[in-house]
Amino acid sequence: MTATHFRCHVAGETDQEKRNRQANWYYFRVDNASGREVVVDLVDLPGEYNYKPNRGAVTRDTVPVYSLDQKVWKHFDSVDYDDQTPRLRLRFTPQAASMWIAHVAPYTADHLARLLGEFRRHPHLERAVIGKTVEGRELLLLTVTNPAAAPKDKRVVWLMFRQHSWEAGSSWAADGALRFLLSAEPEAARLRDSTIVKILPMCDPDGVARGGVRFNFHGYDLNRNWDSLDAKRMPEIAAERKAVLDWVDAGNRLDIFLTLHNTETSEYLDGPPDPEGRHDALRDRLFRLLVDATAFDPSRPPRREDPTSTPGRRGRMNVVQGLWHDRKLPAFLIKQRIAFHRKLGRLPGVEDRQKFGADLVRALWRAVAW
Repeated sequence: MTATHFRCHVAGETDQEKRNRQANWYYFRVDNASGREVVVDLVDLPGEYNYKPNRGAVTRDTVPVYSLDQKVWKHFDSVDYDDQTPRLRLRFTPQAASMWIAHVAPYTADHLARLLGEFRRHPHLERAVIGKTVEGRELLLLTVTNPAAAPKDKRVVWLMFRQHSWEAGSSWAADGALRFLLSAEPEAARLRDSTIVKILPMCDPDGVARGGVRFNFHGYDLNRNWDSLDAKRMPEIAAERKAVLDWVDAGNRLDIFLTLHNTETSEYLDGPPDPEGRHDALRDRLFRLLVDATAFDPSRPPRREDPTSTPGRRGRMNVVQGLWHDRKLPAFLIKQRIAFHRKLGRLPGVEDRQKFGADLVRALWRAVAW
C-alpha cells in the first residue's frame, strides 16, 4: 500500500480438522506515527461456525477499541466497512508515540494475577489449582464463601469464564464479580454467609497468552468436545469437568452453573437440553432478574439448549449440554454482545462489563434463594 496505509490479514484460527475458521481477534500496536493519519484495512475475515459458512465476525457493528496506555480503552468514533470484500477500514491519527488497537479491550493472565494479588489475604477466598493446560499453565478454581458461617444450608453457584480466548469481555465480567464478592458491601457479606461461589476464572490461559480465538493448543474448541474427553489433547476440559463432577459426586449441592460468553451482535440465555423442562422455571426466573436488574439486553427469549451443537458429530457438546448429559445438572449459558447495546445506549466498555459481573452474581444469588 503506502507508508501509512496497511492491508492486514486477520490470522484467525481453525480447529483440529482445519475447519470452523474464526477471525474475530486482533490486537496490535502502531509506533512512531504521532500526528500522521494512518489507514489500516483488516481483511481475510470470512470463516465457519459449527461447519456453516460465516461472512466474518468483524463487521461494521464490531467497532474496535484503542488505547494510548493499555489501561484506558475507547471505541473508535466510526469505521468504514466494505461488505463485498469484506474489509474493515480504520482511519486514525495517533496522538502519542504508541497506540494499541484491539477487537475488544484485552484481559490477560497478568490482569487476573494482579486481581488475585489484591485479595491474596482475604479470609473468604480460597484458590486451588485443578490441573494444567497443554502448555503447562495452571487452571484455577476459586471458592468464595465465609467458612465461619454454617455450611449446611448454603446455596452453591458455579461460574465459568473465558472458555474462548477472544472473549475478553467475559473476563472483565469475572473481574467485576470477584471484586463485588470480596468487597465490604453488606450485600456481599450476606451472600458469602449464605452461599458458596465456585469460579473458573480463565479456562483457556494458553489461548489468552497466544492471542488465540476459540481453540486450545491442539485446535479443540473448549466449549465443544464435552462428550469426547481426552486428557492429553484437551486437559482443560478434563480438569474442569472433573472439578464439577467430583464436587457433586461427593454429595455436595449445585444449585446453578453458568458459563458466560461474548458474541458480536446477539445476547441471550440458554438452559439445559432437558425435554421435560425441569429447570425451565429456574431459567425463566434468572432471565427476569437479569432483565430487570442488570444491563442484560436479550435479543430473544430464553430457551433450552439443543442436545448437541452439531447433530451427527461426536465431540460437539458444549459445557451446558455435557453437564446435562453427564449428571442432569442445572447449567446455563449467557452470551453478551460486543456491538451497540440498546440498554446502555452505547458500545459496552470495560466498566460496563465489570458492573455486569457484580450484578450477575446478585441475580444468581436471588434466583437460587427463591
